[in-house]
Amino acid sequence: MRQLVNNLKGDKGIWSFVALLALFSFMPVFSASSNLAYLGHGTGNTLGYLVKHFIHICCGFAIIFSVHKIPYNYFRSISKMLLPVVWVVLAITMFKGQVIAGANASRWLQIPYVGISFQPSAFAALVLFVFVARYLSKTREEPIDFVQSLKELWLPVFVTLMFILPSNFSTTALIFAMIIMLVFIGKYPLKYIGIIVGAGVLSLTFFILVAKAFPGSFNNRVSTWESRIEAYFGDASDEDDYQIEKAKIAIASGRIYGLGPGKSVQKNFLPQSSSDFIYAIIVEEYGLIGGLGVLGLYLLLMFRFVVASHKATTLFGKLVVVGLGFPMIFQAMINMAVAVELLPVTGQTLPLISSGGTSIWMTCIALGIIIGVTKKEDEIEEEAKNAARRDEALQKLIDDQLVSEEKNEGLGYSIENKVGNPMNAVLNK
Repeated sequence: MRQLVNNLKGDKGIWSFVALLALFSFMPVFSASSNLAYLGHGTGNTLGYLVKHFIHICCGFAIIFSVHKIPYNYFRSISKMLLPVVWVVLAITMFKGQVIAGANASRWLQIPYVGISFQPSAFAALVLFVFVARYLSKTREEPIDFVQSLKELWLPVFVTLMFILPSNFSTTALIFAMIIMLVFIGKYPLKYIGIIVGAGVLSLTFFILVAKAFPGSFNNRVSTWESRIEAYFGDASDEDDYQIEKAKIAIASGRIYGLGPGKSVQKNFLPQSSSDFIYAIIVEEYGLIGGLGVLGLYLLLMFRFVVASHKATTLFGKLVVVGLGFPMIFQAMINMAVAVELLPVTGQTLPLISSGGTSIWMTCIALGIIIGVTKKEDEIEEEAKNAARRDEALQKLIDDQLVSEEKNEGLGYSIENKVGNPMNAVLNK
């Protein structure tokens, strides 16, 4: 175990907080999966879901370990090469996507002959953030040309979001908001950012108008978005309103110390209790203390991301840490805000805690890249320390040699004074 820990390079704080979140996730997932166990098998046995989550977490840490060994600069080219692949996969998902685990959106794609389903939008977000960081980190002798950036940066961004929007508005909005934040940090001209935000709002408005004017002409969830907003403002009563009510009952039941691990009542009635609304189950079972503890872990993880970004020696490294780390934290905040009805229902999972292979693995890839950035800084620091130690050892060796020579010279002078120079004795004879 000690040897394994020694092989973990990079920011130890990030490793620690990620491990704590992953370890804590087993208890709420094991408890909250009873709804799916009754729905799928009728037995209520959640052991199978716990084993499945354990496999997902183990594979996730293997992904982090493997990815953090790759020099992060390699992902500059990888993101550009993968973007067309992402578009093809998203297009296939748009027409042949599947509904999984009771969700009301076809966002998953089945891999043939393997039996594994994954959510392409999570992978697309990962590639897109690195692609944007790559563009912003390019060395330029002249200021950014807006027309040129439309072709090189914003066209790929809007094409990707166009494929995600019909089935997943919340993910599209999150990706777009994080990209705007990233380009702002990357010193993209503010006046151009305003134009892009306006173009994004107009594009969304046009999409909604087309969907309303031609209902059923293509797959979209505009009606679901409307019902969720109406439910949030109390103007409608539907499944989302039901979920929010059950989530609020769960949070109110938890009080300060909670009902205890595995003693949740609302997990049997709350749909998506092990994924989208797992935070409500956490508060019900572990109380306000448990809920604030989870929130604190995410805030500490964000602090380590800020430190890692500050320490990065390259602009690409800084932007990669921000572009991959902050969306993870914002997604967690959105999930918690939905559970306490600060936001409408979005369908965002709680990173590293909610059950689901795709979300865990994509999060782990992002963490591996971030740790790879911090590993580079650790290696530079370690090399500097080794060089300093070598210089110190060499200087000590030189000093010892000089002291030895001075002693020898002093000893020769002393002997000559006592017995005389033998050559002088011969000459005197």
